[in-house]
Amino acid sequence: MPVTIYDIAEGARVSIATVSRVFNGHARVSDSTRDRVLRVAESLGYEPHASAQSLARRQTGLISAVVPMMTSAFFMEVLRGVQDRLDASHHDLLVYAARTVATVEGQLARAVQRGRSDGVLLVSTPLSDQRAATLAASGRPVVLVDSYHPDFDSVFIDNRRGGTVAVEHLVGRGHRRIGLLMPSEESAPARQRRDGYLDALAAAGLDADDGLMVTTDWDHEHHGYTRFAGYRAMQALLARFEGRPDARPTAVFAAADVMALGALRAAGEAGLRAPRDLDVVGFDDIESSTYAGLTTLRQPMAEMGRLAAEKLVRRLETPGAPAQHTVFAPTLVARQTTGSPVLELA
Repeated sequence: MPVTIYDIAEGARVSIATVSRVFNGHARVSDSTRDRVLRVAESLGYEPHASAQSLARRQTGLISAVVPMMTSAFFMEVLRGVQDRLDASHHDLLVYAARTVATVEGQLARAVQRGRSDGVLLVSTPLSDQRAATLAASGRPVVLVDSYHPDFDSVFIDNRRGGTVAVEHLVGRGHRRIGLLMPSEESAPARQRRDGYLDALAAAGLDADDGLMVTTDWDHEHHGYTRFAGYRAMQALLARFEGRPDARPTAVFAAADVMALGALRAAGEAGLRAPRDLDVVGFDDIESSTYAGLTTLRQPMAEMGRLAAEKLVRRLETPGAPAQHTVFAPTLVARQTTGSPVLELA
């Protein structure tokens, strides 16, 4: 017959409740009692059932990740990092993927329902006051990835600094007319990268020219984070200087790699090549950027996911600790589109 906690309680001369508290890591057990119970359990060959432990703790063993635009390379890398960390824990990952940014709300409501998961990772979703109140009322631990709120643990990139570094690199290469291709104004990271662009222009003594900036309005569902949005934005930018080649920008900062890749296609169709005719810089350093030779600002996407999962695991263990925020600095990766050799492919 299988060994039960009744056998362990009898052998250790304690109550069944005490045995249960030992297996569930309860603090109200002395070290000597815990050691005695575990020695008896080991001698009897008893292994507590994982699902029974979860029920006793009222935990599901699941971590929910709410992610918009599941097809995005950025989100896939973040989730890879999350899974890497959770592989070393007793939690499994449950992904709630919204088709668009606008449909995140419904997936988030499902993720925070009691009994669905022990905690929630919310990726690239800014928190309104109402949404923050909903999360707080749910009682579920929450960690934000790629966004910030003072009341919740967060992991994010210094987008403004990244925009500054991108333009500083272009200014350092002698450019004075630098275009900006930006996703939707509704995207907080995009606004922050634009602010960095403006900071760098001001620091270089260059005037901000609205004619050099294009904000995409062709893809509301994905906030403009697509190749097609970048393609159309580049077409629009070049059209403004048709017949005036001397006035067009000599460099372009696209606030996301996917947009930069689309922009390179549009530039090529217009007979322009990077870096012969213009320099192009992106932001993210997704895998395809390496093969395209795209200069970009690297986000440590997988590391952000790993750290976010680590924060959530710690939050489950210490629910009352103050919120902690980690800000990563983006790193410039110079490649062929700004005149550097593509060493990664050698």
